[in-house]
Order: sequence, then C-alpha cells, then structure tokens
Amino acid sequence: MADDLSLRGAQQLVDEWIRKYGVRYFGEMTNLAQLMEEVGELARLFSRTYGDQSFKAGESAEKIPEEMADILFVLICLANQSGVDLQEAFLQSVQKKTFRDAERHFNNPKLRV
Repeated sequence: MADDLSLRGAQQLVDEWIRKYGVRYFGEMTNLAQLMEEVGELARLFSRTYGDQSFKAGESAEKIPEEMADILFVLICLANQSGVDLQEAFLQSVQKKTFRDAERHFNNPKLRV
C-alpha cells in the first residue's frame, strides 16, 4: 500500500476490498449505524484517555488509531455508496472554512492562552 494514499485512492482501495472480500456493501443505513458504533468506540477510548473515566481490564489507548481507521473505512463505504468524491468534498470544505473563518478564530478570546 502506498504511503501517500489520496482520498480518491482510499475510496478505490475500499471498493476493491469490498468487491473481493466483502461480497457487497452493507446497506447505507447499516453502514450509518456502523459508523455511529465506531465513533462510539473512539469516544469511549477518548473518555478514558483524556477524560475522567478509567480503563477497564483489557482496554487501552493504543487502540485509538485502529478505531479512527475503522471510522474512516465506514465513512469511505458511505461515500462510495452515495457517489461522493471525498477528496473533492474535503477540499471544498477546507475552502469554505478558510473563507468563513479567515478572521473568526484569531478574534476569539477563548483561544488566546
């Protein structure tokens, strides 16, 4: 696998994996539920790593990268199913935020430390 994988490349990689190993995509609603489940698993690890809760036996912050990757995989499945080019959508999102927030965060006293 390439070290410099683009979002388009990731979408293609997931599509190839689904066709080879997954038989077919799960339905969109199933994948949306899977996405929420994976986000919950990441939230659980964050609440124990950075929040006030403690880890249970067998839990570890070392799984954070795995959970983030699981989220990305399911998100890519949803993008593939709905015809979204994540690379283009991401670039548009950054452009939107840049235009909208060009001065906003600099002028936020809550961000000054």
